[in-house]
Amino acid sequence: MESTTSEIAMDFPPFLRIYKDGRIERILGTEIVPPGLDPKTNVDSKDVVFSQETGQYVRLYIPKNATSASAQKLPLLVYFHGGGFCIETASSPTYHNYLNLLVSEANIVAVSVDYRRAPEHPIPIAYDDSWDALKWVASHHGGNGPEEWLNHYADFDKVYFSGDSAGANIAHHMAVKTSKEKPDGINLAGIMLVHPYFWGEERVGDEGKNPAICAMIEGLWRMAAPTTSGVDDPWINPIDDQSQSLASLGCKRVLVCVADGDVLKDRGRYYVEKLKQSGWEGEAELMETQGEEHVFHLQKLTCENALAKLRKVVAFINYQDKA
Repeated sequence: MESTTSEIAMDFPPFLRIYKDGRIERILGTEIVPPGLDPKTNVDSKDVVFSQETGQYVRLYIPKNATSASAQKLPLLVYFHGGGFCIETASSPTYHNYLNLLVSEANIVAVSVDYRRAPEHPIPIAYDDSWDALKWVASHHGGNGPEEWLNHYADFDKVYFSGDSAGANIAHHMAVKTSKEKPDGINLAGIMLVHPYFWGEERVGDEGKNPAICAMIEGLWRMAAPTTSGVDDPWINPIDDQSQSLASLGCKRVLVCVADGDVLKDRGRYYVEKLKQSGWEGEAELMETQGEEHVFHLQKLTCENALAKLRKVVAFINYQDKA
């Protein structure tokens, strides 16, 4: 008889497998790279533990010019990585390489948040860790926090949240929570949601054309959130959540990026549409990329479409209000 150590209980290709004996095998997102000076971009990075209780950390990034004595403070980006809440980390080469490039091009300080992942740590733990990281970041706004890079180089009047896929979902919820709890030190200028992982029971646009992909998306969510009420759970479907209006979003500018080959594209469009209808007093912009798949820009950093998206994000962060 086959040992239970090799019997698969749940399979979520290409992300992970869960075996009947409880063992979890992550297929993607397991590689890590150390922080340090990147010779291609001259961006420096280091890891700092923000929670002694859980051991969770952030990876901080600063551009070369931030270290000069006369350097002015730079916009601060807080980034939440993707991976369906269950794979990847802030140490992944996928995110490390992307943030080196973004920090260099936008001339910003970045904080990449590492949060605990499902299924070992089910939803809402990823959101709780992300909020704890934000509170730690905010503790530096007066220049007296534990991390000198944030004390010296980050402009807390220009804070942005961003993420891709599940990380974009987290960025949205962190923006809503920021507006409700108003932590000192977080003046949220805008959020950038890249290929956001939102879903819902009622199909939007072309979502229903591939039942197998829909089943995978929903199965992944139920694995990450075993106590969920389903795919209309406000964590995964904040767009139609009547208990918290999109009008409460805690910033004045939003950029949503979608790709036409991504099954999540219609939900991203729907988010922008409903945000504009909600009474929210801000400016929402949608960027659509043709001929690309979900989070293509992370795998093809320097392709033409990825660079166009990068330029859009850089322009969004460095936008100057003429009013």
